[in-house]
Amino acid sequence: MSRASRVPSAPSLPSQVSPPQVALTRVPLHALVGVDVVALPVLPGDGVDGADGADGADAPLLGPGAAALAEVLDLDLVAIAEAGGLTGAVGESLVVPVPLGAPENADLRAVVLLGVGAQTPTDLRRAAATLARVVRDRDAVATTIASLDPEHGIEAVVVGLMLGSFAFTWRSRPPEHVPVRSVVLAGLPERTADLDTAALDRALALGGAAWRARTLATVPSNLKNPAWLAARAEEIAEEAGLTCRVWDDEQLRADGFGGIIGVGQGSATPPRLIRLDYSPPGATRKTPTVVLVGKGITFDTGGISIKPAQGMVAMKRDMTGGAVVLSAMAALGAVGCPVRVVGLVPAAENAVSGSATRPGDVLRHYGGRTSEVTNTDAEGRLVLGDALAYAVAELDPTVVVDVATLTGGAKVALGQQVGALFANDDALADLLLDAGTTAGEPFWRLPLFAGYEEKLASKVADADNGPSGPGAIMAALFLQHFVGGLPWAHLDIASVGDVPDDRYEWTEGPSGFGARALLTWLGSPDPLAGVGA
Repeated sequence: MSRASRVPSAPSLPSQVSPPQVALTRVPLHALVGVDVVALPVLPGDGVDGADGADGADAPLLGPGAAALAEVLDLDLVAIAEAGGLTGAVGESLVVPVPLGAPENADLRAVVLLGVGAQTPTDLRRAAATLARVVRDRDAVATTIASLDPEHGIEAVVVGLMLGSFAFTWRSRPPEHVPVRSVVLAGLPERTADLDTAALDRALALGGAAWRARTLATVPSNLKNPAWLAARAEEIAEEAGLTCRVWDDEQLRADGFGGIIGVGQGSATPPRLIRLDYSPPGATRKTPTVVLVGKGITFDTGGISIKPAQGMVAMKRDMTGGAVVLSAMAALGAVGCPVRVVGLVPAAENAVSGSATRPGDVLRHYGGRTSEVTNTDAEGRLVLGDALAYAVAELDPTVVVDVATLTGGAKVALGQQVGALFANDDALADLLLDAGTTAGEPFWRLPLFAGYEEKLASKVADADNGPSGPGAIMAALFLQHFVGGLPWAHLDIASVGDVPDDRYEWTEGPSGFGARALLTWLGSPDPLAGVGA
């Protein structure tokens, strides 16, 4: 019986909810028709700490549109906010029923008073995510919170609304809740419509990439295998105007991708290597190339060095790095990325079987470097090594960045809200750190400490894949050998691969962490400024 004939037929993924549709308007909030909820920003009064909600002497303040709406509805909204204990802190909300509607809008049924803190982009994103949960199952909401920051408000609010609305279900019945169908951003400052439209398009691209990455990471592995992931990449290529190449099992063997083959050979679903190519409009031979590499382990048992049962529960998300790369590639055009980008996703299932790689086996990577496998659960670095070696040898990149849920050590060091960043170029590190902070996906730089290099030594191969020592640093040092002297960054997102509970724009489960940070970086006017200098 062939291996292919042993693979069960794939289940069918049910249709999923969609993020809200977003529109912009110059119509005053109180004059809008067809919306059943209006959301008003609540700002901290003097003496109130908007970040922490500490007690202060003054009543909270209501933001744009509140006075006119209060007059139309004949409601003292400031008194209602004060009586409801609102301080203006981010995360606060109060729903005020309006059962009889408004004179110009019979559909209106509620006013939401929403804390916006200090109105930073982070505050607005978090406030919008809070609003998304308050108004789920509603038809349409209008709000002026984006107008509080003319430069960044649209992006922050749209991303927060989208990601606070995220849901995934595979139940036999319809989802318990659905996102609000549409959102209208009102009260925006007078400026050209083109600027607002461009800001909205960028925001939708950022939020959509994070939504896609989160969805891909959440799909269960009885459907999600390397071939399935490759098929999604082909769909993305068609959608976004990218070129796509996929190596199958035989082609990987023929081309010498021994790391990918070694990790995937124990599975009934053979591995793949996915490549997507993006070129900006007007690209020439002088246009630099960035390579993104995303770990695509569609399920990780640990292999023969098997994980404990509880350690496997979340391992459908061990391809989050690959999901982030695929999702970022899909949105490069929408954010105006000015450089060429190649996305590589080495995809494999790390399974246990008679054909699985054993501890003590030696694998030969693309380009010839060898690894002794002393821990089959350190498989991510083996597939990444192949893809990094291919990138350096074949793609002439200016910069290489890899993204992976790689080590438990990153989580031990940083907890579950910050990703680990390693880099051999200070300018590249700074660009990525700034992009992560701006996007709301923060990283902390950890050292590529050369003093630990000797721990990688193997008596039979070029390196040991499972050495002792600080886990996140050892993995980064292992990967560094595959990039030579090229500017390179390694993003270990194992610390943030899973979200323990709903918190602002994060939803419980696989996070898709990194897509917004990469797009914020690559969508900047000069994403390679100072790199390699």
